[in-house]
Amino acid sequence: MTRRVVIGTAALSMALSLSACGKAGDSGSDDAGGDGKTIGLLLPENKTTRYETFDRPIIEAKIKSLCSDCVVKYNNAAQDTETQKKQFDALVTQGVKVIILDAVDYKATKPWIQQAEKKGVKVVAYDRLTEGPIAAYVSYDNEKIGRLQGEGLVKALGDKAKDANVVMINGSPTDPNAPLFKKGAHSVLDSGVKKIVYEQDIPDWSPDEAAKKMGAAIDSLGKGGFQGVYSANDGMAGGAITALAKGGIKVPIGGQDAELAGLQRILKGDQSFTIYKQIKPEAETTAEIAVKILKGEKVDDLTPLKVTSLTGEFKNIPAKLYDAQIVTKENIASTVIADDVYKAADICTAEYKAACEAAGIK
Repeated sequence: MTRRVVIGTAALSMALSLSACGKAGDSGSDDAGGDGKTIGLLLPENKTTRYETFDRPIIEAKIKSLCSDCVVKYNNAAQDTETQKKQFDALVTQGVKVIILDAVDYKATKPWIQQAEKKGVKVVAYDRLTEGPIAAYVSYDNEKIGRLQGEGLVKALGDKAKDANVVMINGSPTDPNAPLFKKGAHSVLDSGVKKIVYEQDIPDWSPDEAAKKMGAAIDSLGKGGFQGVYSANDGMAGGAITALAKGGIKVPIGGQDAELAGLQRILKGDQSFTIYKQIKPEAETTAEIAVKILKGEKVDDLTPLKVTSLTGEFKNIPAKLYDAQIVTKENIASTVIADDVYKAADICTAEYKAACEAAGIK
């Protein structure tokens, strides 16, 4: 049975990439690529370490395992919408019939995808739900992730939560996932803490901008004006922690993505938690859907849900949404290390060796 889910602002956290026809992963635009063996992959940005470290190689490897003679044309937009549009248009011009797209700006993609559809191009939205007539969508339950973040912060605040003022550093307004994270977090924090005393959306998920906004919050509220910080991801948490450290402030702060630096900050005690999303299932499912579409096969078995775009214009989009979990010092070993996302040696460098031993990570 198919479940129907309405995604208010769901957004993909991964992007489609372009690369030259010939060798998978090369970039280029001179060949036709319309031979039924080429899949475009466009990813949105390189400020978050996950895309180049995990998403791209996992997707490319899975496509190759399912279709040995398939070619992946890849490109990263470096958080620039116009760059991504040029990459997308180039794929369509080259004759690529299936594109995996993780949009920089989910609103901007509607006319691109509509024009591509007229030429028989199918788009699979990855990580971020983009506007337009897409063939399928693979991501996480992003509002639930926001709730997990809120719960993680309330737990970190402990019995002081009800009296705590909280600063919120939210994600990029062009990322449809960001409003869902925010909505989920608010659903917990609005009743779980005393008050949200300062809140900002951060363009491009910029750690530097997060540090600036955290500094502005400190200036506005004073060092004792807040007792906890919500950060929508680990990169921005790192920026906020830098600003907090400059002010001589240490309060509970969480993130998302289980980035290596975030995990190390958790072990050191600078960050309270992160949200671990298993990237491999999301990436491999997306690759499998793309290959099936390329071969003209149905993807119903891989997309048990139906979702609606943020605007409500595009309905009944076949989808698969994965769950996530809170990671703290206590369960790093049983989550990211157990799943081979990182090895203990990656995390436990000389600076963090003692913290790893204290957490039972060897």
